[in-house]
Amino acid sequence: MKRLTVDPITRLEGHGRIEIFLDDAGDVADVFFQIPELRGFEKFCQGRPVWELSAIVPKICGVCPGAHHLAAGKAIDAVYKTDPPSTAKKLREMFYSAHYIHSHIAHFYALAAPDFVVGPTADPAERNILGVVQKVGLELAGAVIGHRKIAQDIQATIAGRATFVNWTVPGGVSKGITDTERKEIVEKAKSCLAFAQTSVKVFEDVVLKNKQYVDLILSAPYKLTTHYMGLVDAGNKVNFYDGEVRVVDTTGKEMIRYAPADYLQHIGEHVEPWSYLKFPFLKAKGWKGFVEGQESGVYRAAPLARLNAADGMATPLSQAEYDKFFKTLGGKPVHATLAQHWARIVEMLYAAERLLELAQDPETAGPDIRKIPEAVPHEGVGIVEAPRGTLTHHYTTDETGIVTNVNLIVGTTNNHAPICMSIKKAAQGLIKRGKDVSEGTLNMIEMAFRAYDPCFSCATHSLPGKTPLVVVVREADGTEVQRATR
Repeated sequence: MKRLTVDPITRLEGHGRIEIFLDDAGDVADVFFQIPELRGFEKFCQGRPVWELSAIVPKICGVCPGAHHLAAGKAIDAVYKTDPPSTAKKLREMFYSAHYIHSHIAHFYALAAPDFVVGPTADPAERNILGVVQKVGLELAGAVIGHRKIAQDIQATIAGRATFVNWTVPGGVSKGITDTERKEIVEKAKSCLAFAQTSVKVFEDVVLKNKQYVDLILSAPYKLTTHYMGLVDAGNKVNFYDGEVRVVDTTGKEMIRYAPADYLQHIGEHVEPWSYLKFPFLKAKGWKGFVEGQESGVYRAAPLARLNAADGMATPLSQAEYDKFFKTLGGKPVHATLAQHWARIVEMLYAAERLLELAQDPETAGPDIRKIPEAVPHEGVGIVEAPRGTLTHHYTTDETGIVTNVNLIVGTTNNHAPICMSIKKAAQGLIKRGKDVSEGTLNMIEMAFRAYDPCFSCATHSLPGKTPLVVVVREADGTEVQRATR
């Protein structure tokens, strides 16, 4: 049996490797996706005052700290049984809309675009962000960097800082904005909206007008038939900050809908001894292993899942792009893994529209930003849609507010089983018996996980019964010298 190793995998948040095993005939026998890091926030948050967690959990990840901060804020509100004032909720959502813009810009242009703009089998020396800049030109590249900064600046104006935020408090937020700041955000939001529309045009010109790329998106190696999860508002429209979790089956039919506090009734967590990541599954179906289809318990989260799980978008421009998305790709639900990239652009457009809507609302500059809690703390669940999938924070405390238990189901954790399955399916479809496996082919296998924009720094919190450690010593040319296991 021959083994092919992709180590490290590239253009992701965190670390990982892919081990591909070929049988004697040269066909793919099995594929293993391994994450060699452990974060462990679920454990070392225990014993802390619960109101500190909204400042602690953003350190899980520097890419999506805003998602963890707001999920924690909502969970802490629930712990104290308090409902923040309308102004505080709108400020949180406005902050989060800006967070989405900077996150989706980063993934689409820096991590995904090299595969489409430069080409999936291009020279690795060119298949990177610098290669993208050469293709799209300095003006667009400057706009990419500039609008990530604008989105970060908006977050800093609202919350005091953009990255490791310490802003939400039980029952609201610690600071508001002035009307002058609100009007400044309006102008910045208009610029973000114009840039999002430019990104829609870039995707259309580079990807949708290239039949080879569209065929690749719709090809069998990148198709995975699963259930889909996303947060929706009362009208079943996509919402990043608030609402209920909706799950649709492989045909697009609603099968589950639940409030955050009820997530344990519907979501189970499977573990394997070879991974620090948990494998969430739908209890209604049960864990049946790494299999796709209607009877599987596997579901997907992230942009494609949110569009599949919803009935539409809540803003007009993103709704038009949503309609075009499904019309072009054959109707709902879309099972094409690489369609995540287009779905991400639809969401960027929605985030910019929603940011502008909220900034134009004078109430966001109002003084009523906190309701002081009066209840004895006990237990609470907060759910938001992280850019990488549905994010659940569940905290339990004693009567003084000291944390006794934490459970996190992170966006990428939801997608762990689908990522493993997507990589294996891509490898089986792309590696051909009797043909050499090129670097370009291995990159196209990586594209299967890259579409999820995975954040393994966020996701790795499970510690199986023992630490599955493998140390490999290699020569400079990659030849294995020694292997030790524990």
